[in-house]
Amino acid sequence: MKFFAILFCCALAAVTARAEELKVGDPAPDFTLQASNGKTYTLADFKGKQAVVIAWFPRAFTSGCTVECKSLALNGGLIRKYDVTYFMASVDPLKENIGFAESTGADFPILSDPSREVAAAYGVLRNGLAMRETFYIGVDGTILRIDDGVIPATSAEDMAATLGELGIALAPQ
Repeated sequence: MKFFAILFCCALAAVTARAEELKVGDPAPDFTLQASNGKTYTLADFKGKQAVVIAWFPRAFTSGCTVECKSLALNGGLIRKYDVTYFMASVDPLKENIGFAESTGADFPILSDPSREVAAAYGVLRNGLAMRETFYIGVDGTILRIDDGVIPATSAEDMAATLGELGIALAPQ
């Protein structure tokens, strides 16, 4: 009987945790993270100025993550048509993400969250890794869309299409 009581409490905690996950319309959790390009980025710096996309990925140098990063690097021009700053982000150490950015030709910043605090705030942390989810954040700092069905090979094309669907302004010429 004690086993079932513990099981019930765990199930209740899981349901409660899921009910508190981020959803469209919520304010995006702020962050300050170091990036592969040597800069530190804070979400609050973009509020009122520009939309932001954060593409969380599980681990640098793995097959799906490499395909996704190369998609964004090779087809980033599609995304840069919009007035947006975009990042990939993982819980990998900064040094690893720097090497990953170099190996894939990433021409955009890859954020490192080795403390896992930001990944937890975004609800993407599972078994110590960030799950592949992309967050679209409006100029006002609210979440416009959460994509948990990312296809690594078409990540850039899909991201650009989503930015258009969301009505994100075109980049100034």
